[in-house]
Amino acid sequence: MATATMTTRPPLPPFTRESAIQKVRLAEDSWNTRDPGKVALAYAIDSRWRNRSEFVNGRDEITTFLSRKWVKELDYRLIKELWAFTGNRIAVRFAYECHDDSGHWYRSYGNENWEFRRRLINRES
Repeated sequence: MATATMTTRPPLPPFTRESAIQKVRLAEDSWNTRDPGKVALAYAIDSRWRNRSEFVNGRDEITTFLSRKWVKELDYRLIKELWAFTGNRIAVRFAYECHDDSGHWYRSYGNENWEFRRRLINRES
């Protein structure tokens, strides 16, 4: 009999103001490592992202996307800020800057909406 488990990364929902801020700060710290494998592990196996016109599905695609991103976006630095939260959802404002290989600097701004599973379910098969 095998048991399927899911990795958890506290703090977990339902969020308080303090735990939502902590979750955002942990995400910011992870992204600023610029380690695609480490960043991808913070997301569910079946995560779905939209980045401008690109759609990314699952951890493998997240890792590929971030690897490609950080080859072009040098000295990437990100700031995330809690915008709103409730129950199992967090809204985040972000800003990041980077430069390309010719030294041109860029800044990007946006919003993210995160939704977390309300509880973990262990299934036996």
